[in-house]
Amino acid sequence: MKTDAAYLYELIPSSIGEVGVVCCGAGRNAQVRRILLPMEGIAMAERIGREFPGVRPASGGTQIAMLIERFLKGQAVDFSRADLDLEGMNAFMRRTLTACREIPRGRVMTYGALAAAVGAPRGARAVGNAMALNPIALIIPCHRVIWRGGGLGGYGGGLAMKQALLEMEGVAFDRKRKVVPECILHHP
Repeated sequence: MKTDAAYLYELIPSSIGEVGVVCCGAGRNAQVRRILLPMEGIAMAERIGREFPGVRPASGGTQIAMLIERFLKGQAVDFSRADLDLEGMNAFMRRTLTACREIPRGRVMTYGALAAAVGAPRGARAVGNAMALNPIALIIPCHRVIWRGGGLGGYGGGLAMKQALLEMEGVAFDRKRKVVPECILHHP
């Protein structure tokens, strides 16, 4: 287990609110440990401090923070080279998060289709639980996983944020706030 002293954080202002990025280590060896989405009623720096006692602010804008900032401004970015700290996750969680990371910008996949993709064809609920526990939202785009039939499902940042992120990426919705079928992938 990594020591608390190794954690550094950055705050990223955005249209959805302040986003927190916590990395383990610094420089080229830094691994993204957590991305925290805005929550009503608690300042992001305070929230990070509660989750990571001893965490310190990073001394400058890291590459990953700059990518996230660009992403939150609506730009297409490539997070594939981001080094993620998935320590402590079981094999199913790792497989699910890795497969989710492959869902391309502007497309979504249902919980059931993602479950089938990771070898658990009846595991839609387990995939939903994995998405709810995703510690690295945005880079692992759990907002791109939806209910069968096009409904949004759930999202830690709230459904309005999930829809805003998807619309920013070019996902289209019908009048009932459901994702249009042409945006839904059935296989990764």
